Amino acid sequence: MEYWIKAEPDVNVYVNDINPLGRKTILFIHGWPANHKMFEYQYNHLVPLGYRCIGMDMRGFGNSDKPLGGYDYNRLADDIRCVIEAMRLRDITLGGHSTGGAVTIRYMARHNGYGVSKLALFASAAPSLIQRPGFPYGSTRETVEQIIQATYRDRPKMLRDFGELFFYQKVSEPFSDWFFQLGLQAASWSTIAVSKAWLAEELFHDLAKVQVPTLILHGIHDQVCLYPLAVAQHQGIRNSVLVPFENSGHGLFYDEREKFNRELSRFVG
Repeated sequence: MEYWIKAEPDVNVYVNDINPLGRKTILFIHGWPANHKMFEYQYNHLVPLGYRCIGMDMRGFGNSDKPLGGYDYNRLADDIRCVIEAMRLRDITLGGHSTGGAVTIRYMARHNGYGVSKLALFASAAPSLIQRPGFPYGSTRETVEQIIQATYRDRPKMLRDFGELFFYQKVSEPFSDWFFQLGLQAASWSTIAVSKAWLAEELFHDLAKVQVPTLILHGIHDQVCLYPLAVAQHQGIRNSVLVPFENSGHGLFYDEREKFNRELSRFVG
């Protein structure tokens, strides 16, 4: 079932509710610059097992409205709250990939984990995507600035280049084209705005506010959100479990999808 849920008076976010009568609910938050369709290899595995899978497109991406503003983590977390309230979701697992993972952490801290009983982080861009004083583990500020400038100059080429960094395992050319199209469905301005948010957003204090069991899945070959970020998440979140993926990059949901699906379903219960 498809819904457009009002996040602000003039902004609606898209939600795809797969298997609404499923026994346990997982709300998936995608990473930049894709949309909820990136999790199709999870939906195909989890739904037959009886899970309810809800895919949400963040504002500016996929089928959601694409306003010119509202791309800081607070607003994106507030959009998740709007979806959880509108759909009356309770006792769910909230899962997020990359930037989506960072936003789910902000949600847990900002909204006290409303409606969420478990958190799952997939290659999450937390506690900071970029290096900062006292935190030398992220990408460089210059790398992000280059992505921003490349988006202004030639967004399709930027997406192609980013796609080449994304997966550790070799993917087919048709799969690469499909993934490329997910990025093109976003607005150029939202693609740029979220990239700029990486430079400003920190989640060091948010980690300690996560009060639910947390699963951290992260590829050791990740070139986007480097593996030490996962270690920092594990150290900062009480009652968390870190599972390294030895044969995965940033796209661990596809690189090692069988292991990914097995670990996630075991965690959700």
